[in-house]
Amino acid sequence: MKIDWVALGTVFGVSLAATVALVGLFTLGVAGLSRHEAAGAHGGSAPLARTGAFACFALCAAAVAYGIYLIVV
Repeated sequence: MKIDWVALGTVFGVSLAATVALVGLFTLGVAGLSRHEAAGAHGGSAPLARTGAFACFALCAAAVAYGIYLIVV
């Protein structure tokens, strides 16, 4: 049995990068929603923060759906 260490390292690197990117996007979405709520509590409005948050969540959902697509197909 021979292990292709380069391929294993590539898979590890891509998985690590994708995980960090998804967690970062989700964190930006949560931060955007909290800024929107904080602005609303002070009598203001932050529609750009809410739109950005929903865009981050949509990108996270699209990445997860693409991952499931790759596994199924």
